[in-house]
Amino acid sequence: MKSIFLSPELLFEKRLPMFTAAGVLAAPTDFALMTTPDDGFLTEAGGINYYLGDEASVDRFGRLSPCAVCAVRPALLLEEGEEALLHHLQSAGGVTVAEYGSFPGPILDASLREMAAREKEHGTLPTTGRFVTASGKQLPVYRLGAKQVICLAADQNGTKGYLQLSDGTAVGEGEEVFLEIRPVRWLYDRSNRLLVSAQALFGGVSREAAAEYLQDRFVRELKEDSMESSLTDGENWSVRQHDELSLIRTFVEADIPVFLHGLSGDGKSDRVRQIDPDVLDIELVNETPETINGRAIYNEATNEIIDVKPVWLVKLETLCKDGSLHILFFDELTNATKQTQSVIFKIVLERFVNNRWPLPRNARIVAAGNERSESSAAHDLAEPLFGRFAHIYIRTTVENWMPWAIRSRINPFVMEFLANNDLYLRTPYTGTSGYADPRRWEMVSKALDASENDFSLLEPIVGRDSAEAFVRFFRARAQLISLGSYTDEELQRLSVARRYQLAQQCLAAYSAQPEKARALVQRLGREYLAWLDYMLQRKEKL
Repeated sequence: MKSIFLSPELLFEKRLPMFTAAGVLAAPTDFALMTTPDDGFLTEAGGINYYLGDEASVDRFGRLSPCAVCAVRPALLLEEGEEALLHHLQSAGGVTVAEYGSFPGPILDASLREMAAREKEHGTLPTTGRFVTASGKQLPVYRLGAKQVICLAADQNGTKGYLQLSDGTAVGEGEEVFLEIRPVRWLYDRSNRLLVSAQALFGGVSREAAAEYLQDRFVRELKEDSMESSLTDGENWSVRQHDELSLIRTFVEADIPVFLHGLSGDGKSDRVRQIDPDVLDIELVNETPETINGRAIYNEATNEIIDVKPVWLVKLETLCKDGSLHILFFDELTNATKQTQSVIFKIVLERFVNNRWPLPRNARIVAAGNERSESSAAHDLAEPLFGRFAHIYIRTTVENWMPWAIRSRINPFVMEFLANNDLYLRTPYTGTSGYADPRRWEMVSKALDASENDFSLLEPIVGRDSAEAFVRFFRARAQLISLGSYTDEELQRLSVARRYQLAQQCLAAYSAQPEKARALVQRLGREYLAWLDYMLQRKEKL
């Protein structure tokens, strides 16, 4: 495997098919933003300047143009047989995308930043032994639960006095930011065995320093953790890729207590029920130490104090009589009082209740809770209790929510809207009006099913902005069955946003007028036709 700079010829003269379909713009990762000096025009039109071979570069508008400030968009030439190292190959709209290796990318989820900072300050954030280079400096990679992160200080604050990252976070000079290590997505040209990073990955170095780094440490740093399995000296071991559900199942089967972190509505309890439909769910916000440990009752006849098993333990013992693994789910553990948390700690540690009654041998413990940043009633877990769990961080996206939605027969209007408007999957909680999250979209689905798709029911659930966007989307689709006619001159005058809107109209009308819709999109440009093909394939999967 060899790292190279792309040549201007591959992008602009004898353009590779991947660039014809996907364009030559490269959006920056947050790591690239943090390491590339801001000249006042760091990003524009969704792209960032990046180096090419032959002393050339591509500007932020996707043009071949000399640039003083550049990031690096790596490209890899594979040797024969190395395609087997790639993961999750997918083709859509004339572009093949694959995953290989991992590298710092986006800023860590807001719900986890406080925890990461606290653990690092206390010296309890474990290192992985891995390092990543940033602007010539070696940064250690830490482990936060199932995530890998780096801590990077902003060494420049941009012309505005701050640097704005992908989620809107503003970072000032000297401020430390936790960035998550994520699998790198590559555009893949099979015929040339060429991988091109879908984003600019890093910056802050000269072309010569970038070339040296790419040829040496970059490939090594990239491929750590990239191999799915390995056999060494007769030892059988593996490093496998897990989704959240398979991670939970693996720890449950290994009898390791699991703690699920995530925002409200992210489906933590749903994931547990997929593993054990008969899970015994205890919402700790409603419990006290006495209801967890059992009651002490005075027997006047014998003048004795009798300990009575808690009701939940009797239910768990009955449930576990079938010999199968069953989950004891302590929900909202972070919302429990410190006294209740202490009781749970003893149960997790000793697997005994009130020092008297053992948990069934086939019972497994899973807990869940909200972060303090999300709930004013949430408490930090005491360190000894935190340390008794394997920690899994749930992050629901449209991509991993959609298969569940299909299985759960979610209303098709909801699925179609979110498939095309994924930013509305979750909207901010204000405390004064409705807001959106995956659980609330399930509520919308139930309301639509019960009312024969009455869209006026959305606002009390997901709020005015989401409800209006929902109505606009389907109103536009209904109105755009008639595509109208456009001269070439009229199409040329359309803005990029208007062209995508017209392409959306063609998508809505495609089932009724496929030939006319395709012809119109083709006149808009190749990138819009590639988008149409991608959306048609995505709709087929729904």
